[in-house]
Amino acid sequence: MKDHTTEEDLIKQIKHLEEENKLLRANRALDSMDEIAYRELQAENRRLKETEGSHQKLNGRFQSRITELEQDNLELHADNKKISKQVEDQVERARKAGM
Repeated sequence: MKDHTTEEDLIKQIKHLEEENKLLRANRALDSMDEIAYRELQAENRRLKETEGSHQKLNGRFQSRITELEQDNLELHADNKKISKQVEDQVERARKAGM
């Protein structure tokens, strides 16, 4: 059986296959770039998780300090009320004593 493919058809087929080959090579390069980008993203994700862990520790310490300061504030407020009451009582006694 005789092949009826012309030289022009063969040239077109070769060009088509060469273009397809270029696309496949480009896709392979993109796949490699995607893999590199994926590894870089994984590394960045690990760094972010480490940072998140240290931030959580700091936030825990900050929250403890805030709680301490709030407690101190409540105690100082109560002390101020007591002192204010003592001063009022002394002023009232002084008035009654005729000062």
